[in-house]
Amino acid sequence: MSAKTDHKLANRRHQAAGVIQNLRKRGMEGAFFDTSAEAVRDICAAIPAGSLVGLGGSETIAETGLLAALRGMDIRLLDRYREGIAKAEVDEMRRQGLLADIFITGSNAITADGRLVNIDGTGNRVAALIFGPRQVIVVAGMNKVAADLDAAVSRARNTAASANSLRVGVDTPCSHTGFCQDPHCRPPHRICCQLVVTEAGMVPGRIRVVLVGEDLGY
Repeated sequence: MSAKTDHKLANRRHQAAGVIQNLRKRGMEGAFFDTSAEAVRDICAAIPAGSLVGLGGSETIAETGLLAALRGMDIRLLDRYREGIAKAEVDEMRRQGLLADIFITGSNAITADGRLVNIDGTGNRVAALIFGPRQVIVVAGMNKVAADLDAAVSRARNTAASANSLRVGVDTPCSHTGFCQDPHCRPPHRICCQLVVTEAGMVPGRIRVVLVGEDLGY
């Protein structure tokens, strides 16, 4: 590990410590791991055998290796990423995920004071964050941490949304400019249909945020 990398990781550890402290003040749990591999081991160890596990749309889940690990577990995985899966089956998994024992997702941004900021198209991911699954596990690289709410919303709109538009192949204005063009973006191609700020968790510990000292997702 180079000195530059070591200093960057040390800084992220300090940032994560503050975020976790603030998450707890808001009724959410938090944890930090230097690497994806460590985070994946921790998450998998916390999932009881036989659990119904839902997944939100998240590049982070795949990038960390968590998806591959979940596929090898003795659980009922709502695997929306399975090769060859039909859209109708994905839609049904989205509905089933709202009643999952555990729902795993990423987050578009997390504020330093412990708020989660997410933009959705269909809305199943933010719906599950709000209510339904018994436990929600949010996995996020430290690149998702923003200084304040304005910066977090800007990140969700201008970094995550534009990249996700390109990923799913929708012809949105931001897919051409790289920046949010609201109010000139309209359905059916618009993917920013819900903007949800999770200020706190009503059920203590229901939401657990796993931070990773790497750049993950969009």
